[in-house]
Amino acid sequence: MVKQLVQLKKSLSAAVDRLAAADVPSPRMNAELLLMFTLGCDRAYLHAHTERELIEEEQNRYEQALSQRSRGIPAQYITGHQEFWGMDFIVSPAVLIPRPETELVVEAVLECVGRAPSPAGSLYIADIGTGSGCVAVALAKQLPYAEIHATDISPEALEIARANAARHQLETRIHFHETELVTGLPPGAFDFVVSNPPYVGESEADQVQLEVRKFEPRNAVFAGPTGLEIIERLVPAAQSALKPQGWLAMEFSGTIAARVTPLLQGWECVQIRNDLQGIPRVVTARKKSEIAGSTA
Repeated sequence: MVKQLVQLKKSLSAAVDRLAAADVPSPRMNAELLLMFTLGCDRAYLHAHTERELIEEEQNRYEQALSQRSRGIPAQYITGHQEFWGMDFIVSPAVLIPRPETELVVEAVLECVGRAPSPAGSLYIADIGTGSGCVAVALAKQLPYAEIHATDISPEALEIARANAARHQLETRIHFHETELVTGLPPGAFDFVVSNPPYVGESEADQVQLEVRKFEPRNAVFAGPTGLEIIERLVPAAQSALKPQGWLAMEFSGTIAARVTPLLQGWECVQIRNDLQGIPRVVTARKKSEIAGSTA
C-alpha cells in the first residue's frame, strides 16, 4: 500500500512533537537536522518549501532517522557528520563526536605559535588520541608549515581520521600512528603536543549524558576511576616528546582542574583557559629550557 504524501511542514511539526515526547534535547533543531539529512538540503530550503510533499522513500528514511534519534542515538552518528572549526568531519560510533569546547585546544595552539621555538620554519605537532582527527586537521589547515603526527590506539578511529584528512586534502601533512600516547614517536622532536584525552572518572558516570555513556566510545570518554589516569601518563610523555620550550595543550574537565595543575610542576607559563560557560577546559604549559653545562 502506497503511503499518503505528507507536506514537509506537517512532517516536521510531527517530528518535533515526537522527539520532544522522547525527551530529546532541542527537538526542533534535531528534527530539522534529520530532515535536511533525509532530503540532502539546507535549512533555507526547508523554510522556503514548507508545502513540498515527501515521497514514500523520503518518509521512510525520515522515519528511520527519527526512530534512531528517539532511542538516543546521537544525530551525528545518524548523519555521519559533524562541524568543527568551520569544517565538515565524518564521524562514526568509533570516534568521539567533536565538540565546540575542543576548539579551545586549537585556539590555544594558535595563540602559542608566536612563542614557539621555531615560528619561522616548520612546526612539528603531535596530536595524542586523535579520534576523528578534528584537531590535527584544523591545525594543519591553519598552519600550512606544520607537520603533524597523530596517534590513536583504535584502528577504527584512525580510519575515520585518515578519511577526514583526505577529504580536506591534508593527508600528505598528517602522519597517523596506531600507538599509545607518544610510543614510537621521536623524543624531543615536537614543538607542540596537543590532546583531548579521556578525562571522565568512572565515579562521575551518572553525571554524563546518557547518550554519551551509551553510544560514544567508552575508552575515549572514561579514563579510569578518578579521570586522571590518562593525563597522569600523558604529561610526562609529552615532556619527553617536546623540544625545550615546546608547548603542551590539553583539554580536561572542570571537575579535575584542581588536580591537573599539580601534575605540571616543573613546567612554566602554565595557563588555564575557560570555555564559554566559564568552566576550566584547556591547559597550556611550556617545557623549560634545558640547561647545558655549568656557570663559572
